[in-house]
This record gives sequence, C-alpha cells and structure tokens, in this order.
Amino acid sequence: MSVRITVLTRAGCSLCVDAEQVVAQVAETRAVDVTITDIDTDPGLRDRYEWDVPVVLVDGRQVGFHRIDPVRLARAVDARLAADV
Repeated sequence: MSVRITVLTRAGCSLCVDAEQVVAQVAETRAVDVTITDIDTDPGLRDRYEWDVPVVLVDGRQVGFHRIDPVRLARAVDARLAADV
C-alpha cells in the first residue's frame, strides 16, 4: 500500500510552485502517490483553504501549509510508510 500526498494549490500561487517542488523531491525516493488539486475547481475546498494554500496532506492529514518543510514532510511520509509495513 502506498501513501497518498495531496497538494492543494491554486493558479498564480508562487508558494504552490515551491510546495510542488518539495513534494516532488520527497516523493522521488518513496512509494507515494501524489495528487495536485486546484482548490478553485471545488467550492468546498476553496471555502476551506482560500487563504492557506498551498496545503499538503499525507493520507488526508495536513502536514503543512504556506511554506512546506521538506524534513517535516519526509518524516510524515516515512511514518505512514512504516505503519503500513
């Protein structure tokens, strides 16, 4: 079973571009599925995360927003991967 990383973004967001790069680096060496979701395509997500993008979720749990810490993200992913063993 792999871990799912979801990145909530929106167009024109420079922090979102940075977050996607951090996620790609962390995902590169791990068995994860990455999904990028534009919050402006879903009114519920837009209402909830309007001012918080980017948001990164690991298996549905928020592990960061705005500036994504690669060490914190890697630890969260590794913990989920270890739990699936």
